[in-house]
Amino acid sequence: MANPILPWDDEILEVIGKVAPGSELHDGLENILRARTGALIVVSDNEEVLSLIDGGFFIDTTFSPAALYELAKMDGAILLSSDTKKILYANTQLHPDPTISSGETGTRHRTAERVAKQTGALVISISQRRNIITLYRSQWKYILKDVGVILAKANQALQTLEKYRVVLLQALNTLTALEFDDAVTLLDVAAVIQKAQMVHRIAYEIERYVTELGIEGRLVKMQLEELMVDVENEDLLVIEDYLVIEGKTSKEIWQQLGQWSAEDLLDPGAIAKVLGYSGSMNSLEQIVYPKGYRVLNKIPRLPQNVIDNIVSQFKQSSAIVSASIEELDAIEGIGEVRARAIQEGLRRIKGHVLLERHI
Repeated sequence: MANPILPWDDEILEVIGKVAPGSELHDGLENILRARTGALIVVSDNEEVLSLIDGGFFIDTTFSPAALYELAKMDGAILLSSDTKKILYANTQLHPDPTISSGETGTRHRTAERVAKQTGALVISISQRRNIITLYRSQWKYILKDVGVILAKANQALQTLEKYRVVLLQALNTLTALEFDDAVTLLDVAAVIQKAQMVHRIAYEIERYVTELGIEGRLVKMQLEELMVDVENEDLLVIEDYLVIEGKTSKEIWQQLGQWSAEDLLDPGAIAKVLGYSGSMNSLEQIVYPKGYRVLNKIPRLPQNVIDNIVSQFKQSSAIVSASIEELDAIEGIGEVRARAIQEGLRRIKGHVLLERHI
């Protein structure tokens, strides 16, 4: 059974992390899974959950994987504290509201889903027959996959990310070269944003795998960080350079684009509209001029407040590139030494991108 599409927010990632390899709870669940005893475990000690339990044993003992495994040999549910550090009850019965809808057929899974929906607690159901672990919380469910399966998917995603990253870097270099030539169109900008979104979506998918893998995902995490180091903030800087709509930040625009489907993201006109342009076919061919945020961020040791002052003074990247030492020196936060460093940095960047363009 495939997992439903989930809104992978911080809360859900935190829940997945609680049962990831390396955690004591994961070790206990794995012991139960291998023994094929099945189990129903509630991770919550709030009053609403406590009101649903009936009978069983009040234990109130320190959690350990071995204790969880032994207690799972009994038929009833096990209740853990919210921080999973204590086992509170064992062999207890749960009585959620029977009118709550459930798509599950088995008694254990149906009870788990209803308790989760009624209380918002994390409920873990281990199927004795199907030998799978299912997590429930509020309105969502998630079936844990084998570590080997997740690792294979993560490695495949890393290979895909590497390919998309190369394409994005090429597009960014081309965009920079066009900026120095004052030849950027909205179509060029939209194409870069599309590629940047795809790279970050793949990276986010890998981050989910890393969370599920726990300690088994350390190598994957290192590779992900290495692949993203050159493109981490490029997306926001591109948007910042070409954003003309009032009242929205580049981060807000980026987050808005992140909610789009892959099909919507393929429409350059829609991207242009989000940036504040008309989005018509004719407007996509119009020449647009960057403010200069991205190119200035490529110059080492240039503070953000100085970058803001430069952009505020010159308005366009081309004006910054052609500015004299005296004009730069007159800006607050820039002395003669820094003005020369900015000029030299811009010359170096221009030479590099033009060289890359002709290789």
